[in-house]
Amino acid sequence: MKKFFLSLLCLGFVVTSCNNDDDTVIEEEEEVETPEEEVAEVDIEVQNFFWQTLNLYYFWQGDVPDLADDRFDTQTAYEEYLSENSQPVDFLENKLLFSEDRFTFYNEDYTQLVNSSAGVSKSNGLQFGLGRITGTDDLFGFVEYIVKNSNASGQDIKRGDLFIGVDGQTLTVDNYIDLLFGDNDTYALNMAEIVDGGISASDRKVTLTKSEGLVEDPIHVSNVITSGDKKIGYLMYNQFVSGSEDTMNAVFADFIAQGVNDLVLDLRYNPGGRGSTAAVLASLIKGTNTSDLLYKTVYNAKLQAEFGSSTENYFVSTTGAFDGNSDAPLNTLNLNRVYIIATEGSASASELVMVGLEPYINVVHIGGTTVGKNQGSVLFVDDPEGGNVYDAERVDNINPNVQWGLQPIISQVENSAGFTDYVDGLVPDIELPEDVTNLGVLGNADEPLFARAIQEITGVSGKRNFDVLMPANVVSSSKLYNPRNTVLLLNNSMPVSKIPVAEKK
Repeated sequence: MKKFFLSLLCLGFVVTSCNNDDDTVIEEEEEVETPEEEVAEVDIEVQNFFWQTLNLYYFWQGDVPDLADDRFDTQTAYEEYLSENSQPVDFLENKLLFSEDRFTFYNEDYTQLVNSSAGVSKSNGLQFGLGRITGTDDLFGFVEYIVKNSNASGQDIKRGDLFIGVDGQTLTVDNYIDLLFGDNDTYALNMAEIVDGGISASDRKVTLTKSEGLVEDPIHVSNVITSGDKKIGYLMYNQFVSGSEDTMNAVFADFIAQGVNDLVLDLRYNPGGRGSTAAVLASLIKGTNTSDLLYKTVYNAKLQAEFGSSTENYFVSTTGAFDGNSDAPLNTLNLNRVYIIATEGSASASELVMVGLEPYINVVHIGGTTVGKNQGSVLFVDDPEGGNVYDAERVDNINPNVQWGLQPIISQVENSAGFTDYVDGLVPDIELPEDVTNLGVLGNADEPLFARAIQEITGVSGKRNFDVLMPANVVSSSKLYNPRNTVLLLNNSMPVSKIPVAEKK
C-alpha cells in the first residue's frame, strides 16, 4: 500500500528544498503482510492532497477538528481515516471545510481553474443577471453585456434583452443551473419583453453556442466625456486579470492626455481576480507612493507566525514585469476622490480596491451593496516538493494520478486602517439599483448609474429622474453562480518557510 506521510509537505510559495532537519519524523510502524485478496484498498491520493493542503494553509484550520495537527497518533490511523472517506468531494465538503466558508472551490482538472483566473473560459459570451418573478419561483434573465468576439456577439441579442426560458423550459430557482450552466453547449433562449409592467414571453428565440478558450478583454469600455468644466474619465473593468496592467496603464495615459480631472470606475459586474492587479489599478487612481500600505493579508496562526510583516501589500509604481507586462511606470491620476459604481455583482478584488483606497482618498460608492468577499485564496495542486502551490513552471511535477485543483480560502484582508469587517458587503453612499426597464448603454452619459455619478461630480441635478421601475434584484448571474468567480487571487509568492504539514504528538 502506498504510504501518505503527514510530514511530506513543506510550506513554500517560493519554494526551496525542504531540509530533512526541519521535518518531524513519523516513526514507521511494523506492517503485517495481508493476503492481497483480503485487502479492500481505497485510492486515497486525492484525500491525502486535500488534507495536507488544508492542514497547513486553510484560514480556518484551527476551527476544523479533523484538520488539527494532533488529530492522528500514528501513520496507520491517518491512512485509515482517509480510507474511510472514499468520496473525495464528500470528504472535502463534509469533513474538512469550515461551516462559514462560502468561497473555497475545486475542480477535478486544475487547468480549468488556471484558465478561469486568466479570463479564459468555455462560454458563449453572454453575461447576464437573473431575477425572480414576483410571487413565484420563476426566474427571468436580463442581458448585462456581450463579450467581444464571442458567439453571442454575432447573434441578435444585446444589453437589456430579457429571457424567461431555455429550450422551451421555464427558468426556475431549481433548474437554472442545469439549463444555463450545465453540459448543454448549445441552447436556445426563449426571449421575453415587458408588457404592462410585467414580463411576458415573446415568440423570439436566440440560439447560442459555448466555445472553449474564450478570452474576455477585462477593459470593456473606456472613454472621456465633457460636462461643463469637468473632464470625466470612465472605465468599465470587468475582471482583475494579470497581464492587463499595461493596457490599463495606456487607458490612464489617454485620460491624462485628455485632461481628465474626475474618474468613474465601473466595477458593477466585476467579481474579482488578482490582488496584484488591484494594486496597480488603485495606484493608477491614487498615486504611486510605494511606502503607503494598500492592504494586509492575515493567515491562520501557524502561517501568520512565519510570515509576519511580509503580509503587507503596498501601492506600486509600475505595471510589473509578469504575464507579459513591461514594468512601465504608472500613469497615475493622483486623485483625491474617485466615483466607483459597484453592485451585488462586485466582489473580492473590486471590494479590495474600494476599501484599500478609503483611508487615503474619498471613495464615492454608487449602486448597491457588494458581495462581501474579504478573503483571499491560492491555487493548489498535488506537488508536495513545491509546497502544493501551483507553479506553471512545475506542471511536470504534479502527481499524474491527481489532477485536481483546490482553491481554498487561506487569508483575510484588511486595509491600512485595520478595516476588515465587510462580510455583509459594502453599502453604497448613493443607492441606485439597475432598472431592468432601462439598463441603458454602458459608457454612455445617459446610462443611469453613470449619469448619477456625473450628477454627483458636476453638482448639476437637472431634470433627470432616477426612479427605478423594475429593480434587478439579482438572484444569481453568469458570473456569480460559481464561487470561483468571486475570488481574490493572491500572488503565488511568499517568504520561504519549512513548516511540516503536521507534527505527531
